[in-house]
Amino acid sequence: MDRPWLEHYPPNVPPTIDTSGMESMRDLLEEAFTQFAERPFSVCMDQWMSYKELDQRSLAFASWLQHLGLKPGARIGIMLPNIPQFPVVMAGVLRAGYVCVNINPQYTSRELEHQLCDSGCTVLIILENFAHTLEPVVAKTLLESIVLTSVGDLLGWFKGAWINFAIKHLAKLVPSFELTKSNALGYQPLTASFKKCISEGKTLDFKRPAIQAESFAFLQYTGGTTGLSKGAILTHRNIVAATLQAQYWFMPAIQGKIETSKVNSIAALPLYHIFALTLCFFTIRTGSFITLIPNPRDIKKFVAVLAKRPFHILPAVNTLFNALLGNEAFRALQFKELYVTQAGGMAASEQTASNWKALTGSTMIEGWGMSETCAIGSNNPMNLSVFSGNIGLPLPGIDMVIKSEDGQTLGAGQSGEICIKGPNVMKGYFNQPSETQRAFTPDGFLKTGDIGVQDTQGYFKLLDRKKDMILVSGFNVFPSEVEAVACSCPGVLECAAVSIADSKQGEAIKLYVVKKEPSLTEETVIAFCKTQLTAYKVPKIIEFKDTLPKSNVGKILRRELRAP
Repeated sequence: MDRPWLEHYPPNVPPTIDTSGMESMRDLLEEAFTQFAERPFSVCMDQWMSYKELDQRSLAFASWLQHLGLKPGARIGIMLPNIPQFPVVMAGVLRAGYVCVNINPQYTSRELEHQLCDSGCTVLIILENFAHTLEPVVAKTLLESIVLTSVGDLLGWFKGAWINFAIKHLAKLVPSFELTKSNALGYQPLTASFKKCISEGKTLDFKRPAIQAESFAFLQYTGGTTGLSKGAILTHRNIVAATLQAQYWFMPAIQGKIETSKVNSIAALPLYHIFALTLCFFTIRTGSFITLIPNPRDIKKFVAVLAKRPFHILPAVNTLFNALLGNEAFRALQFKELYVTQAGGMAASEQTASNWKALTGSTMIEGWGMSETCAIGSNNPMNLSVFSGNIGLPLPGIDMVIKSEDGQTLGAGQSGEICIKGPNVMKGYFNQPSETQRAFTPDGFLKTGDIGVQDTQGYFKLLDRKKDMILVSGFNVFPSEVEAVACSCPGVLECAAVSIADSKQGEAIKLYVVKKEPSLTEETVIAFCKTQLTAYKVPKIIEFKDTLPKSNVGKILRRELRAP
């Protein structure tokens, strides 16, 4: 197939990748642990963890898991925020040959039940702050073991103990819970503390299991935007490929500017999300370090952490960039060493990118990916000096095409569904063969559900989600276009466009707006939109709201605004 994007790759970025020398993520992890043993891996609440400590702790946890007598390929749930326990547990699960099932700590009991039951998790590692969510559903699961941890467990003896006391007894952030119910098989799961697991694991023998490139590494659950969430099967080969793709693409942005060991990547997005998870593996592969932000919603504390040391790589979604821009203390920081501002997870706003560049001097680089592609798909070159407004070029080893409704590959300038093929693309959906079959084209491309267009140079532009398209009098309207225009209206902070029923047009556009200026009126927004949009794209109704519903990574949830 034609790959025009290769002619526009930055220097030293290869057209493809070779994963043959690295069979599994265990190989990648253990190579880094040996090579970078004395380097710092993470910092959280001013407590550092080295690669050597990550190696030792994850090996101890892997040994403890093995001595539970789990079957090969057992699914292990990880329900943790961005604290040091997360990478320790994740690396331990992978080294032991089991499968990581990342779980959103903010889930309701209903959502948690679905993911535990759908994945068949037999072990769950959970922060005690969220154990009350597990209590009502234990009896419906197959859980055999539950590992409880507290925030301060890896933050030093004195400091950790104080943090745990303060969280539990002063802030009262640990609701009471009782986990003595029997599981769906009729027996009570073993309950153990994380610290005890590590302590016991250090005394146990570790047996290296056979792990193949196609062995399952993660069940990464989708956001569930079209119904119940599905577990995307990500193999060891998938994750290794995505890690190498990220390394080749992003390293040129920092090489020659700073020693790799001193590169500070900010993990404000949750590690259970594929975007931040890929950042974590990039960090490990390159031997740099990561700053763990347990609660990025607390912008004041987040900015205080950023002020402590230079930061070099900052990935975020558009809403988080906006929140930072609106913080006075953030605006007072120094940004001369911010080498990578990576936008993803949702469409980046041109206005936000412009404001960001004006403040920090760093160009916002936009990329695109999915849980099903290990967050990797396309990305703009890291040497851009201006915000492009598109999602860039397919990364090494990836093919992307635009296909029509009937499956025909379309040419440059024609809009259709973005489809992707590459070593980072999932194996399928767990225990859902019909969904898997529906997800792929006969020629092996994953159908993404995103509508886009490719230009003659191989750059792709995202127009919108297929399901979010609004049909006004027979004309397609992409909500993102309406939102981009409305967001540039003076006085608008954020907005979201959705469809509403209309007796004359079939559907009309309703725009939900969060004000930046209290004096902003509906008439002002509509008048502004009329100057930028053709008539059928102008919102019919404006509704002002104090906030917009968002996912835990900051993506605006249009589906909740569409709900009755």
